[in-house]
Amino acid sequence: MFSFAAILPVAAVVGQAQSVMTHHVRDAVRNGQARAIGRASSNQVLQLDLVLPLRDPAGLKSFLSDVYNPASSSYRHFLTVSEFTARFGPTENDYETVLRFAKNYGLEVVGGSRDGMDVQVKGSVAVIETAFHVDMRTYQHPSENRHFYGPDREPTFDLPFKLWHVSGLDNYSIPHSMLKNKNDYAKAHGIDPDAVVSHATTGSGPSASFLGSDMRAAYYGSGSLTGAGQNLGLLEYVGTNLADLNTYFKNAGQTNNVPITLLSTDGTSTSCVAPGCDDTEQTLDMTQAIGMAPGLASLTVYVGSSDTAMISAMTTHNPLPTTIGCSWGWTPADPSTLDPYFQKMAAQGQNFFAASGDNSTWRATGKSEAWPADDAYVVSVGGTDLITSGAGGPWQSETAWVDSGGGISPDHVAIPSWQQLSGVINSSNKGSTTLRNGPDVAANANFTFYVCANQTTCTANLYGGTSFAAPMWAGYLALVNQQLAGTNQTMGFINPTIYSQNVTSSYAADFHDITSGTSGSYSAVTGYDLVTGWGSPNTGLISALTGGTQTSSFSISASPSSLSVAPGGSGSSTITVSPIGSFNSAVTLTTSALPAGVTASFSANPIAGGSGSSTLQFTAGSTATPGTYNITVTGTAGSTVQTTTVSLTITGATSGFSLSASPATISISRGNSGSVTITSSVTGGFNSSIALSATGQGGQNSVSFSPASIPGAGTSTMTISVGRKAALGSHTITVSGSSGTSTHTTTVTLTVTH
Repeated sequence: MFSFAAILPVAAVVGQAQSVMTHHVRDAVRNGQARAIGRASSNQVLQLDLVLPLRDPAGLKSFLSDVYNPASSSYRHFLTVSEFTARFGPTENDYETVLRFAKNYGLEVVGGSRDGMDVQVKGSVAVIETAFHVDMRTYQHPSENRHFYGPDREPTFDLPFKLWHVSGLDNYSIPHSMLKNKNDYAKAHGIDPDAVVSHATTGSGPSASFLGSDMRAAYYGSGSLTGAGQNLGLLEYVGTNLADLNTYFKNAGQTNNVPITLLSTDGTSTSCVAPGCDDTEQTLDMTQAIGMAPGLASLTVYVGSSDTAMISAMTTHNPLPTTIGCSWGWTPADPSTLDPYFQKMAAQGQNFFAASGDNSTWRATGKSEAWPADDAYVVSVGGTDLITSGAGGPWQSETAWVDSGGGISPDHVAIPSWQQLSGVINSSNKGSTTLRNGPDVAANANFTFYVCANQTTCTANLYGGTSFAAPMWAGYLALVNQQLAGTNQTMGFINPTIYSQNVTSSYAADFHDITSGTSGSYSAVTGYDLVTGWGSPNTGLISALTGGTQTSSFSISASPSSLSVAPGGSGSSTITVSPIGSFNSAVTLTTSALPAGVTASFSANPIAGGSGSSTLQFTAGSTATPGTYNITVTGTAGSTVQTTTVSLTITGATSGFSLSASPATISISRGNSGSVTITSSVTGGFNSSIALSATGQGGQNSVSFSPASIPGAGTSTMTISVGRKAALGSHTITVSGSSGTSTHTTTVTLTVTH
């Protein structure tokens, strides 16, 4: 049983003048770091959102404890919007009182609702100062080259009760997307952009970049769940141009079947036309959500300038989004501002995923700010570096992304009960036992994605960030909720469930535990950590989250997923079938798209019990045509069909050569050099000169060969010189040998040390 008591805000009993329950004056104003410039123009018009408090916060605490307790009769019996308002929202009289207050002071009511617990108003600074008993001043921002406006004191109101919060009283923090450009990252770290991603990308998009569908294949597989019947929401501070989304799917050779609604929550424009507007973040959010859940019933983009206006709409809109992604960060005047709404989401069976950030360890302000990802009621999503077995292929390996946001809450959010479970926080992960730790989960965030935006040329392997991971997880939860649809339930807030399950033996089946890599002050370790949380979704997670209701199925994979065979020769790949859920049927294997002159056979067929491996042997006849062919391997068990792909290359004439490297791995410190022996071996009487070259060493490093060419069989010394500013870590150097139209390669793993 989980307790929400430790993280519910408790308002102190205050005098009549303190008629607001959250802070509005910025710390920089309180402590004098923000130098006062003057008064805000009395004619300046501001739009504000007056948020009413919860009627019964203690009762809501009790309800949440029950609704997320598997032993309770209320487990996952979530409230409708109207039911929440009736039990915990403002009374009709209180809401009408706020409306009268606004109108009596000359404020124009422009939005909001009782169900949304807010009244949106618009008025001049002069009117606001009178109504809220403040002076609106301008200040020099302490860390940015600009001025901002804000109140000089906490607002008070001529009301018989306290308001919870007023959004829009300052513009101290300008929201920013959790998105990073590889070139900007390289410049900030003084390295060559080519050294940022040291391994070959494995996606199915242009230049082997990842599409949203690649993330689905890696984290979910080829099952039948598509998010059908589910409604997903995205929080966006800026509108978008759907033409960019159409371009993405057209270039990817895919079709989007998800209906999209652009919803302005406070009058903010939903359009975004370059060059005056950038919709990179908004478009990629949609591609990742749809890529993971291509059968969604709806995707609604909630656009606004006020956080409370957007999230209020998310808790009341019809259809109600049960899974939500947020790829933006900002610094609130009071970190508890959105707690009533996040609690409401939990009560209504909704889940809010927030990107954990792209600037390593969390800080209270600036680009490394944690909020809203360190709020106790959201699922904080960190970043990883993912490698798949090939284009559209399954998960192969994953490490922590070097800039994944995470750490201990700089906003001093109390540790939630699920992070207090034995086995979560320990000396290895260096987490806090008193404050909220993050992230909770993770997914790919490296610079390996295909992105279309601003009606310009699309990019490959240029953008990364946890802003890719958050909507990805939102789409994944839509698959979970589809699986639960037969029980008339949704998953709701997943943290109480995943934390309790991941301290048991089921963890390995539910998550890919990321155990290597460092970001800022923390490293990925076994189990929970402050870089990747519990890790990325594994094949057993949907079954675990839905209580074992996942459809029985299987997955199929090939290793290696690519191989070369010479005419007259043979090669093999291991085909592995893994059961999902209670699947235990025999799986029959077949191949298709074999080129002429090539035959294929399996060492075991079918795979008994739906679990096991078979060696797929390819034999190329002497007349097989050279080229590369994508061979589809299909596994069939009744009506269940799964596929994987093997890339088969038929090489040219048998007379030729091959390269090898000794040693195949080498460590060199910055400013120094080392050598590797490259050996050419020949077959079929090959005796031509082989010219050597290398790629992948990074812009700060250089490679030379002595001799530069090998006359047939022989050796050459490859000298690697590492620059003083070379990127630390591993680089895969590809050594190519070319002779006429024939080229062969070998690789050397270079590790750059201090």
